[in-house]
Amino acid sequence: MTKTILLATAATFIAAGAAFAADAPQVARTPVPTGPTSQAPLDDASQRGVLVFTPDFFAAQRPNTALDMVDRVPGFTTDDGTGARGFEGAVGNILINNNRPASKNDAGTDVLERTPADKVERIELIRGGAPGIDMQGYSVVVNVILKKGASRQQVATWNASLFNGNHDVYGGSYQFTATNGDRTWGVLLSDGTSTSDSNGVGRSITRDSAGVHDAAYANDGWGGSDSVRLNYSGPVAGGKLEATGQYGVHDWQEWQTIGADADLNRSDYAEDTRSGELGLTWIRPLKPRWTLETRLIHQFEHFDEVATAGETVGGVAKPLARFTAKGDSSESILRALVRHEHSAALTLEAGGEVAYNMLDTRQAFTRGGAAVDLPSASVKVEELRGETFAKGAWRVSPKLTLEGGLRLETSTISQSGDANLEKSFFYAKPRFQATWTPKANNQLRLRFERELGQLDFGDFAASAELDNGAVYGGNVDLAPEQRWISELTYERRFWGEGIVSIGYRHDQIIGVIDRLPVGDDLAATGNIGDGTLDRLSLNIVVPTDRLGIKGGRFTFKNDWNETHVTDPTTGRDRPISDIRPTQANIGFQQDLTRWKTQWGINWLPLLGEGAYDPDQTNTWRGAGYLEGFVEYKPAANLSIRAQLNVWDDFTIRRVGYADRKTRTVAFVEDRDINPRTFVTVKVRRTF
Repeated sequence: MTKTILLATAATFIAAGAAFAADAPQVARTPVPTGPTSQAPLDDASQRGVLVFTPDFFAAQRPNTALDMVDRVPGFTTDDGTGARGFEGAVGNILINNNRPASKNDAGTDVLERTPADKVERIELIRGGAPGIDMQGYSVVVNVILKKGASRQQVATWNASLFNGNHDVYGGSYQFTATNGDRTWGVLLSDGTSTSDSNGVGRSITRDSAGVHDAAYANDGWGGSDSVRLNYSGPVAGGKLEATGQYGVHDWQEWQTIGADADLNRSDYAEDTRSGELGLTWIRPLKPRWTLETRLIHQFEHFDEVATAGETVGGVAKPLARFTAKGDSSESILRALVRHEHSAALTLEAGGEVAYNMLDTRQAFTRGGAAVDLPSASVKVEELRGETFAKGAWRVSPKLTLEGGLRLETSTISQSGDANLEKSFFYAKPRFQATWTPKANNQLRLRFERELGQLDFGDFAASAELDNGAVYGGNVDLAPEQRWISELTYERRFWGEGIVSIGYRHDQIIGVIDRLPVGDDLAATGNIGDGTLDRLSLNIVVPTDRLGIKGGRFTFKNDWNETHVTDPTTGRDRPISDIRPTQANIGFQQDLTRWKTQWGINWLPLLGEGAYDPDQTNTWRGAGYLEGFVEYKPAANLSIRAQLNVWDDFTIRRVGYADRKTRTVAFVEDRDINPRTFVTVKVRRTF
């Protein structure tokens, strides 16, 4: 019944809204002050769902980038994408000048990170919709409006992650940006770094039928990347063109040892990739109130992976296990839509999208040099997908906004190589959202939606996690995970920067993607049946000026998740793999204007998650994760930031089973790791 109601609502919403609002008068968006702009945002007089933050609001923080400013917007958390299919629903909740970045992989946070703060004219926090704004499935987005004019700017950064005993990494970047009226172009050269915050030393204690085995444990992992990105934005053929292109070389390596000398278990992993992307967006007014938006996105990657695991017992080396994977992947998207601003109260959209995805991989697994057969070791997976959509946002009154739409998707997935199969799918994806602002600083948001998850083509092919002794076969019978989502959120704002937000979400999941048994001794990733997710979210920000601590703010944020699915091996109810039950973040930050400094501390008291394979369960748990930072800005064009990261406790428990039928415990391994304390340093200079 719920699905029928949603489909009917989405199909009739736009037509009903147009009929009701055909003669709606135009109402200008005129922000009016709700208090000093350094303490409170401006309120949109025509719709209380839009708050406008001017640079004055962030002055005490002395931000370096637009991202620094957005991170300070009360009640907003950046999101670079949900993992949904295609462009619609997969991009994040950040807009720049009313639009999303030209490339799907050029994340909104990355664009803001390279946008200097002095280029920001204002930031709009849009809750529930606004004229000409494509919410892309989000209930809340930020819209960063940049200044025009003529300018040239260079930014250089240097950064380092320094570990107490592990591998240190260093990087930096250089950026040049030129603006002249409506034209902007720039280049970014980056030497990036990657690290893991859970690496360190400890003990591995295994209990099995032979007794208790206590051995030393150590691991480490690090990586880097070199890339160049070009950006252009300006008028072309009566419209505005935004273009971005990037090419990069990336690497990652890690190792793990258990024991020492004559009794040693060691695993290694190395990955090298070359990737690139091109994104083009062209937006052109067709006539008053009508706009055409087209996007072309192409991204590609070539990867080369090698994983090995070796064991020495009593000084005698056992056969070496080796897993290799080489291949190419790509995604191409062509998208177009027409947007009609019927009035200040009603915006309508319709359009379509075509996408092509491909993965071509060649893999091999050997033990002691002898080949071991794996299901779908070498395959080519291709998907051709088409989608058409229509949606609308209707501000019934300054207090109530309704948004609805319907997307129709058809796709064909074909495989060749070790497995040959072709499957076709069709899905209807309705959406409905209501945003009610009964009075200033109070808002209620209700959402119903059907979402479709993005398939990881790597799951169609074999894979390995040799550090856990696991090798997985490929699965040729994967289908996208479907979610029927119901969500209700209440938000209360106070004291300018203060907010309390509480939300409840229920997902009815069809075709949960998790681990399932393949044959007698292998596992794979696949659809294991239906499941549920229930989430309670709480977000609190309390400015402390009125409590006697000037320039400070207390923050608390957490999602409590409860999931259920039937395990395909045992037939019993269990949680869904890789979803964290809780991860509270408690913090305090303060602006010390007199000393041109900010400092803060964040504490994560408990975090962790589990993975449930047919032959073993693997659960990690962390406690007492602490990070503290100090940032000093002696001048407007210079900042120096140092951050300390400390773990109190990090454990991994592996439970292995003798067979899948009786589930008799064969061993229990507890890894008690003391992660390395590390310091990150970043220096940023603007010229």
